[in-house]
Amino acid sequence: MVSQVVTLEDLHDVVEALALALEAKSSYTCGHSERVADLSLLLAKTMGFSREEQMKIHIGAHLHDIGKIGIPDVILNKQGKLAPEEFVRMRKHTVIGDSIVGHIQAFREIADIVRYHHERSDGKGYPDGLEGEKIPLAARIVAVADSFDAMTTVRTYRQAVTLQEALDEIERCRGTQFDPGVVDALQKLAADDKLHRLPCEGYTKVAVNE
Repeated sequence: MVSQVVTLEDLHDVVEALALALEAKSSYTCGHSERVADLSLLLAKTMGFSREEQMKIHIGAHLHDIGKIGIPDVILNKQGKLAPEEFVRMRKHTVIGDSIVGHIQAFREIADIVRYHHERSDGKGYPDGLEGEKIPLAARIVAVADSFDAMTTVRTYRQAVTLQEALDEIERCRGTQFDPGVVDALQKLAADDKLHRLPCEGYTKVAVNE
């Protein structure tokens, strides 16, 4: 039997299918993973990552919320803000996702993105309270992309903010919640007019550079 080498591109197809499975479970996540993945890829390109690193970040961003598969539907699809005890339960999606992705040999590096994308530069994030450069840079990138998309997307309990309002909020949280270098990359994308279509349906998909 002839063995077949599995490429990152092959894995990417599998990841998109997994992301669609999560979207079928949660109305909010519909399109969210793809937008976060594309913005994470743009940030990685802007920050000078290699093609292989770009692909890993893109895959990790697609899977960043995969742990929500293990969160009860009544919490995941609640109309309105979560109660404190529900929020504690929701936060476990990072650890659940890590346990899912970490079982796949090819995704071991990507598992760090899934586990740490809610960590904060000031150490007040979760699940492990990492701070600064102790947080993998790929996870710091996805954290910014995730927050940007969350702010510019309509939620059950609030309207979306404008692109500029989201940029201002991320800038305000520079060095506390978000990595300064990633914030700089986001601001450069905004200055180059590369963000205005990302929160909208029908935006042009981003391709990984050769």
